[in-house]
Amino acid sequence: MTLAIFDLDNTLIADDSDFLWGQFLVDRGIVDRDYYEHNNNRFYEEYKQGTLDIEAFLQFSLAPLALHDVEQLHKWREEFISGIIKPLVLEAGLALVEKHRAQGDTLLVVTATNRFVTEPIAALFGIGNLLATTPEVANGRYTGKFVGIPCYQAGKVEQLEEWLEGRTETLEGSWFYSDSHNDLPLLNLVDNPVAVDPDDILFQVAREANWPVISLRA
Repeated sequence: MTLAIFDLDNTLIADDSDFLWGQFLVDRGIVDRDYYEHNNNRFYEEYKQGTLDIEAFLQFSLAPLALHDVEQLHKWREEFISGIIKPLVLEAGLALVEKHRAQGDTLLVVTATNRFVTEPIAALFGIGNLLATTPEVANGRYTGKFVGIPCYQAGKVEQLEEWLEGRTETLEGSWFYSDSHNDLPLLNLVDNPVAVDPDDILFQVAREANWPVISLRA
């Protein structure tokens, strides 16, 4: 079975769900506006530059989960997915996923955004296989910490290698679609790397490596 791997933010959807979730919390008054908006913007810029301290970011971004019960968090998430994320789902992204599904490929989303935010987004594409940073839960509440390997840069490769252990799928003939130079470790690993609406750094790398460059936003 061929493995078709998809990044999520700015690849299958037309924005960054991690950043948008932070802005959603600000707009709803769930977090302190000045502190959270400033740092949400700062971390996003560092991500785009490839200088993000992922552990510092996760300490920041997962902290609000620990302040509220799970039922309330799920209500806010439903509102976020319905009002913010669904309009950003790219029709061409849905078509690309369906193309691989029709070919009998195993579909997998690998994203740096945490599982709390991205699990329902992957479900919008009918993809049940998801590798993402996992927030820690204890006694039925989120702790604000994470477990395992952050699914970011080389961490995506580590998570994928762990996921493949004991499965029938291999990386032979594999595909990976991404917009970000942060995903170069995984793009360099698969047989068929594809740059999707790439950032400037990834665009240059893709041109030099003769990787396909496509747009899902036309």
